[in-house]
Amino acid sequence: MEDRSPVKVYRTLAELAADEGRELGISGWVDITQDRIDTFAEATGDRQWIHTDPERARAELGMPTIAHGYLTLSLVPRFFQEIVAVESVKRMINYGANKIRFTGMVPSGSRLRGRITLSKAVLSPNSLRTISTVVAECEGAAKPALSAEVITLFYE
Repeated sequence: MEDRSPVKVYRTLAELAADEGRELGISGWVDITQDRIDTFAEATGDRQWIHTDPERARAELGMPTIAHGYLTLSLVPRFFQEIVAVESVKRMINYGANKIRFTGMVPSGSRLRGRITLSKAVLSPNSLRTISTVVAECEGAAKPALSAEVITLFYE
């Protein structure tokens, strides 16, 4: 059984803005496989052995390889899509992020999910700027893998 929130559907940006200060939901789990890590390493050129060499990681660290912190961060849009939808939105733009912290390792073979809280919402005619606190939880870990404030622009 999946322990995620259903997609929360808002009709308008004003409805979304009204949830300022509330947790919007929890995404489903994402498998962090070695293939996913290797594909990210190839796309970014970050082929550091702690990410891409399972034998060396096991020998030197006593554990599987670990996912790149930026791989974890790159899953944030996926978490959003699983948690929130706004029917009136014509486009959504990632504007940036503040206070990005990689607070825990994500071993190959683990699973991540996102938890999103709408921290701030600034409504303008036909647009909304939000700051959301995103926490990426690694299944079974004592602390989150990521915490970040993500800024998103929505347009109707």
